[in-house]
Amino acid sequence: MSAQKPRILPWLRVQLDLGQLEGVAWVDASRTRFRIPWKHGLRQDAQQEDFRIFQAWAEASGAYTPGKDKEDRPTWKRNFRSALNRKEDLRVVEDRSKDPLDPHKIYEFVNAGVGHSPEPNASPDTNGRDSIPNIQEDILEELLGDMILAPLPDGGPLGLAVAPEPPPQLPLSPCLDIHAPCPNSEAPENPLRGLLLTEDEWEFEVTVFYRGRQTLQETVFCPGGLRLVGSEPEDLALPGQRIRLPDPERALTDQGTVCYVRRVLSCLGGGLALWRAGQRLWARRLGQCHVYWAMGEELLPDSKHRPGGEVPKNMDGSVFDLRPFVADLIAFTEQSRRSPRYTLWFCLGESWPQEDQPWVKKLVMVKVVPTCLRALLDIARVGGASSLENTVDLHISNSQPLSLTSSQLKVCLQDLVEKMDWQAMGEA
Repeated sequence: MSAQKPRILPWLRVQLDLGQLEGVAWVDASRTRFRIPWKHGLRQDAQQEDFRIFQAWAEASGAYTPGKDKEDRPTWKRNFRSALNRKEDLRVVEDRSKDPLDPHKIYEFVNAGVGHSPEPNASPDTNGRDSIPNIQEDILEELLGDMILAPLPDGGPLGLAVAPEPPPQLPLSPCLDIHAPCPNSEAPENPLRGLLLTEDEWEFEVTVFYRGRQTLQETVFCPGGLRLVGSEPEDLALPGQRIRLPDPERALTDQGTVCYVRRVLSCLGGGLALWRAGQRLWARRLGQCHVYWAMGEELLPDSKHRPGGEVPKNMDGSVFDLRPFVADLIAFTEQSRRSPRYTLWFCLGESWPQEDQPWVKKLVMVKVVPTCLRALLDIARVGGASSLENTVDLHISNSQPLSLTSSQLKVCLQDLVEKMDWQAMGEA
């Protein structure tokens, strides 16, 4: 029988005491607070050492075997964070993940003795079964551990690798038509939290226009973010899934316009990077090509013809905040305001369209749609405030389908707002 998966808190204390992982260390004499490096993979100075703790846990938990499995830093980081977030005896006291010089997070053990308990005895007893103390906690660990975010065996898109024989599933609540493992009678987890509040889980629909003519549309699931790149050879070492903008000659007949578009693409350099971190979407340009952005409708960049700003070069710039979107979506379900916007438009190599200039005259425009936000808005539109008991099926990115009534969706959205408000207070 293979060795049992270790519990993360005792395992983490061992790593802290050893002090062999770069940046992973105690920060107080009582050994209740510790720091974890938290550098985003899109940073140009990101190195393998910045992800050692995440890789170490992936190896210890059995999610990654060196020499056999493909390296996947975003998945390692996501699994590590999820494992810590499930621990009520652990909390984040400082989030300095945006620190330009030393991005990290400070965690604190709420109870000083947490993590000191010995590992469960995984050796078989005389009946050939594992001896497992503390049954309730082990059941929870087992149920949650059976769903490890990892690449599928066929090398397809990332998803949930579910155990071959999942445990029996029980209803979370009489009022929610959603089923999941429930080892105790505690309040059910909001099913939208994992879909909207978890970093690196979003799917994007990317559409490229040359002079208003659509030349590319791709829907990509990219945990490490995406990078729009041009025709020139870019740095393959940079993280983020590369989306190469097509040669304009395939779509345009005017050779002068083709020449101008190619010039824009050649100046993209490392590309236009877009990724999710915290409750925001961030963008950064890694080349000489200036980029302007704005929120808009799916068919129009911005009815007021005003950009949200310019994407900074070699710096992180916020282009979307999830919290106002969810708050506006709740108000929309109550029919108290217009539907919230969720579509990002980027204008590459030129200034943003003026009021008297149609956007289709611009050389290169790119539209990016987070598909989960579009799905939520569609549900709100279908259900509506006048039919709050209608049942709708929620299909978001690579998640399992969820069945919610419109009124239940509203309750879940309100819970998300409270969660994000609490997180914002903790970061203040």
